[in-house]
Amino acid sequence: MLNLTSRALAQEDLESICAFVQNAEEVFCVSPKFRYPLTAEQILKRLENRYSPTVIVSGDAPEPLAYANLYDKDEKSHTIWLGNVIVSPSYRGTGAAAYLIQTMMDIAKQELGVRTMKLYCHNTNTRALLFYCKQGFSPCGSKVLVKPDGEKLVGIAMQKEL
Repeated sequence: MLNLTSRALAQEDLESICAFVQNAEEVFCVSPKFRYPLTAEQILKRLENRYSPTVIVSGDAPEPLAYANLYDKDEKSHTIWLGNVIVSPSYRGTGAAAYLIQTMMDIAKQELGVRTMKLYCHNTNTRALLFYCKQGFSPCGSKVLVKPDGEKLVGIAMQKEL
């Protein structure tokens, strides 16, 4: 069993996180604004308006296993969006993603004072849709996204009360 903990993103984590994405489809799922290959500069640019960039690590090993951040905190509705979720291919299906999502929900509720977390998941990412449903998220809307090659897909908005 993994001994998972969380910590704030560090500069030295960026190279490892960039290596998590294995193709253009995966990088688009992490963010429609990212391009393959993912670079540290792309991640840093997205952090300009983000909260709590967080990595998950195992035991005393410093290498990140998973990463996410939060954005678009709405003071009136007490909501925040989960973004840039990415898990190392070696740790998918191990519980690292569930630990990451729970950590981000805890940060959102306890540190940022929000009551609802939202996210977008692409309709083509069945594994992630099933995962988020298992974590208690429910569909609540949608938007059309256009991939770099012009193909359209649906971003399914999901939410969970914290």
